[in-house]
Amino acid sequence: MAYAVRIHEIGGPEVLRGENIQIGAPDHGEVRIRHHAVGLNFADTYFRTGVYPVALPAGMGVEASGVIEAVGPGVMEFAVGDRVTYTGSPLGAYSSERVMPAEHLIALPDGISCDAAAAITMRGLTTAYLLRRIHPLRAGDTVLLHAAAGGVGSLLLQWANLLGVNVIGTVSSEEKAEIARANGCAHVLIYPRDDVPGRVRELTDGAGVAVVYDGIGRTTYQSSLDSLARRGLLVCFGTASGPVPPIDAMQLAAKGSLFVTRPALADYIADPAERAELAGELFGHVAAGRIRVDIGRRYQLQDAVAAHRDLESGATVGQSIFSL
Repeated sequence: MAYAVRIHEIGGPEVLRGENIQIGAPDHGEVRIRHHAVGLNFADTYFRTGVYPVALPAGMGVEASGVIEAVGPGVMEFAVGDRVTYTGSPLGAYSSERVMPAEHLIALPDGISCDAAAAITMRGLTTAYLLRRIHPLRAGDTVLLHAAAGGVGSLLLQWANLLGVNVIGTVSSEEKAEIARANGCAHVLIYPRDDVPGRVRELTDGAGVAVVYDGIGRTTYQSSLDSLARRGLLVCFGTASGPVPPIDAMQLAAKGSLFVTRPALADYIADPAERAELAGELFGHVAAGRIRVDIGRRYQLQDAVAAHRDLESGATVGQSIFSL
């Protein structure tokens, strides 16, 4: 029997329920994985609260790493004993073991631990596509990053420094400001205390930034638009405070012919070759020590309710995982 955290209704953290479930043998194209670590992501709360619709009852979690214990017919690229990681559908990562389609798996290099993989596969691949696919950044560019001390934020800051990109970051406290500075944030603003658009204009000689990376959503949307340079790009990659308001096309024109995109990780890792390229670059930086993996909190799966409460209250910083 495996231990899994599942939901039978939509709601707050209290709807998360630990259960013992039977894990069958892998079918064609599938493998059975024993998890060593499971990622804790804000996206998990979207499924729990119904922002992302799911058929109930449902498993929880989209990211984990571990070791393959059984291989189904037709699986040629993996073998028993291989270390792997994954992010994305189907739900069910909050479990001690599970059966997964092999096509979603990423082989783990020797230099990457399972804990590190569970902490950065989703966030790291998100960082990879934000910096390497969305906009052609050049050394010397200045961008704005909301939630600069968060899981994606801490990775994006380090990677942006490798590219020579200057980052203005926003955080919610002095404690988180120190974390952002330690990861290479050039200028840290505390939101909502600081006038973010005003300070951005001061720091860019009135021009604004080329790109805003906004994983907060509703509460930061307007300040993000107001911080952009002419023909700048707002990248809405998350909605921690709620969905962004309806987009007013004429407002974009009036503010300098701005662009807005709402990308999803799934569309940047759907192609196996592109996924391998992004993962290879990510894991290469981590293995070489150019990007640090700072695991802020470790939970047990039995502590899922507390973990979600911490996540939604903003108590977590960096990457957090469930250790098995």
